[in-house]
Amino acid sequence: MRRIGLLSDTHAYWDERYLQYLEPCDEIWHAGDIGSYELAQRLNRIHPLVAVHGNVDGYDIRRLYPEKLRWRCEEVDVLMKHIGGYPGNYDRSVSSLIYASPPQLFISGHSHILRVQYDKSLHLLHINPGAAGVQGWQKVRTLVRFTIDGKEIKDLEVVELK
Repeated sequence: MRRIGLLSDTHAYWDERYLQYLEPCDEIWHAGDIGSYELAQRLNRIHPLVAVHGNVDGYDIRRLYPEKLRWRCEEVDVLMKHIGGYPGNYDRSVSSLIYASPPQLFISGHSHILRVQYDKSLHLLHINPGAAGVQGWQKVRTLVRFTIDGKEIKDLEVVELK
């Protein structure tokens, strides 16, 4: 069983509450636009950081984190890409991969819009945790926590950082 803390679009912003909400987790996943090497290291000191780079990330982040990442967490096939779209409107940079071999969990960021949606046609769960940073137009900053237990994704919780 793995407890996951998921965030995106921090844009180098550190909020002390990240520690409060991410410390109970086993891993931290970041769906891109980390914003700085220092922020990535700070998150990695809390728990192991699994991340992809986003469109605003510089070479220091791109060198450490790929554009897209596919791996298994417990028994769940996970695909993460910063610009990925959502069910019914996947970004063309990842749509052929999703349709050819659908993951069970697809994570994206970029839009700054919190979205949790099940794609019935592909039997996959899509999560965009919204934006945890202050840059952007979002009114409420968010992150998501959930548990992966074997093949099951459960206990999903949205954290609002008001």
